[in-house]
Amino acid sequence: MHRREAPLRPNGGAAIRLAHVRKHYPGAAQAAVGDLSLDVPEGEVVVLVGPSGCGKTTVLKMVNRLVEPTAGEIHVLGEDVRSVAAPVLRRRIGYVIQQIGLFPHRTVEANVATVPRLLGWDRRRIRDRVAELVELVGLDPALLQRYPSELSGGQQQRVGVARALAADPPILLMDEPYSAVDPIVRARLQDELLALQRRLHKTIVLVTHDVDEAIKLGDRVAILNVGGVLAQYAPPAELLRAPADDFVAAFLGSERGLKLLSLVTVGQVASIEGPVVDGDVTPGEAAAVMRRFGVDWVGVRAGGRLVGWVADRDLDGRRRVADAPAQPFNAALRPDTTLREALDVLINSRTRVAVLVDDDHRYLGMLTVDQIAEGLR
Repeated sequence: MHRREAPLRPNGGAAIRLAHVRKHYPGAAQAAVGDLSLDVPEGEVVVLVGPSGCGKTTVLKMVNRLVEPTAGEIHVLGEDVRSVAAPVLRRRIGYVIQQIGLFPHRTVEANVATVPRLLGWDRRRIRDRVAELVELVGLDPALLQRYPSELSGGQQQRVGVARALAADPPILLMDEPYSAVDPIVRARLQDELLALQRRLHKTIVLVTHDVDEAIKLGDRVAILNVGGVLAQYAPPAELLRAPADDFVAAFLGSERGLKLLSLVTVGQVASIEGPVVDGDVTPGEAAAVMRRFGVDWVGVRAGGRLVGWVADRDLDGRRRVADAPAQPFNAALRPDTTLREALDVLINSRTRVAVLVDDDHRYLGMLTVDQIAEGLR
């Protein structure tokens, strides 16, 4: 008879707390992690990133006691990890490691079911949970009876995530989970993780050496220096806008402004009304709007929606602006569109503006390069 183990449950605030944690391996010249204090908020993705030797993976392993700290305290959901038997603790925390780490002699179904079986779940409950997870991570159910060697790298990674989520742990630890797949698959898996997180709201601590991955995935990013020294801990946009020191600035790279474009959304930037008129105004009124904005075209609005734009030369002889043929704008952006996407639309637009609409396609305003630059500041 398997003993039922009470799962760790969120209680608000910090899901993981490291207080003056230190790890010094015998014979090493310096500590792998030196006096690290860090709070991981519940329900957020926190990414640990830094150069080789900065102790990223060591920190992750200390959280679930694969490595014991030399000093300091680690609390998971308010409980000191040393007060819980290590095997019990690990079964309460999802763990996705480098190179995925699936059991090669077990089928996909058996791999996913590993922790529920250790927890003594009955067969029907395990079968239902495996089916649920296969759908959740986007795996073809036909793969359940295959072995890891028969899967692609992306499929193996999805199995690894499903296995880590099998017992519905509130915390998920991920150690360079996408290092073994090519850039195209990596980008797709990153997007899938973000979509999964929007549904599940887990507390995730992810280790990576890729600063772009850290910026894309993290609600907060901890940049560690060699020896496990915390150089800066902040949301990605704050890191990019205000690096704490030269080390952080150099680690983030020289294109911080371009990276920031992927984090800031159109809805966070002040748009302008732009050169827009209702379709029933006269060409003379439209010309006055064009002069005010210094453009040779005008947007045409009808019923609160933007139907397109009309060049000044096409207004000759027209009684109303609506009588002239309107050209469609390249694309309409939503408030949740990133500034990077907006800039791409803007650059490829004849009008040199990006149009913003709501979910009902009602016109909200326009963005120019100036608005995007101001938004980054």
